[in-house]
Amino acid sequence: QVQLVESGGGLVQPGGSLRLSCAASGSTRSIYELAWHRQAPGKQRELVARIASYSVPDYAESVKGRFTISRDNAKNTVYLQMNSLKFEDTAVYYCSAKTQWGKGYDSWGQGTQVTVSS
Repeated sequence: QVQLVESGGGLVQPGGSLRLSCAASGSTRSIYELAWHRQAPGKQRELVARIASYSVPDYAESVKGRFTISRDNAKNTVYLQMNSLKFEDTAVYYCSAKTQWGKGYDSWGQGTQVTVSS
């Protein structure tokens, strides 16, 4: 099993930046894809960005050019650099992982709150 722990959320003004981190532990060798999702109040959870060793990073249209996903394999950590934040980026951000080919995201963190407010 894989455990994921997010950190780095907080309150930021519009136009500001935050960097989220997600530390993986446990059976990390089984991870073949990592991703960040978010869920705003009253809305469905959505995929924000994902990264895998076999493909280029992929982003939701709403964050392209503003967010960057990266990973440090030595630290078993995935990051989400968020720049030019907007009010609509306010949400709980979740880190997730895929460990079984052909399956969905089967490991999830507890989430970290990002609030964009003036």
